[in-house]
Amino acid sequence: MANQTMTETDPLLVEIDDGVATLTLNRPQQKNALNGPMRDALRDAVYHIRADRTVRAVVLRGAGTDFCAGGDIRAMNVTAADAGRDRMDDLHGWIAMLADLDRPVVAAVDGVAYGAGFSFALLADLIVASPRARFCMPFMKVGLVPDCGALYTLPRVVGMARARELVFSAREVGAEEAHRLGFVLEIVPQDALHARADALARGLGGASPAAFGMTKRALQQSFDSDLRAMLELESLGQGIAFTTDYHREAVRRFKEKEPPLYRWPAASGD
Repeated sequence: MANQTMTETDPLLVEIDDGVATLTLNRPQQKNALNGPMRDALRDAVYHIRADRTVRAVVLRGAGTDFCAGGDIRAMNVTAADAGRDRMDDLHGWIAMLADLDRPVVAAVDGVAYGAGFSFALLADLIVASPRARFCMPFMKVGLVPDCGALYTLPRVVGMARARELVFSAREVGAEEAHRLGFVLEIVPQDALHARADALARGLGGASPAAFGMTKRALQQSFDSDLRAMLELESLGQGIAFTTDYHREAVRRFKEKEPPLYRWPAASGD
């Protein structure tokens, strides 16, 4: 998957560097609101990343000073229920694919992450945010239902009671509260935000592909499974992980007191 040339007109910029794919929403004058061409470009990018095993991690970010203001309301002109459903079904294939991707996904949120932009960030495994990040589920204000997977992801991150409150109130959440609620991992100075997201992606991308992928998918099933089902997944996953070259090399390095294959990237100042 070749890098895209960065221009003012491309709705999505795709850059792959040493196994890390950075997807940049590129409509800064519209606060990176999602329109048809951007959705199509995201679909194509996610399909390519899914098939490209050389991509070890993904970073989601927005151009300019915002992450994503949600769907472009000016482009919404749905007058029939079946057309509205078709519009959403066109999104759901790549949304499910991104949420289920067996590689790490990190979102770097600066400025607004509203509506579908908030939902898009929640598809990531980890969210890092600048102090000026703002999150909101404003769907009730325009008579719509939360979309882009938020009905699934938000309750799993903050709990059902808080998810109801955030959706029904349609209130804005700042970076500090987002961190307290648990859906933001770290608050990072604005000028260091994208470097930190990249460092996290590269660090996580150094994990065992087999172990990371199986662990991520098992965790996604944990709320819908019982203990016995999860223990069975654990046994199956561990059986596979024990046989990988990555595990053998990691054990060898441990015994020889050599630097480990995988290390969580420390935040600046740690």
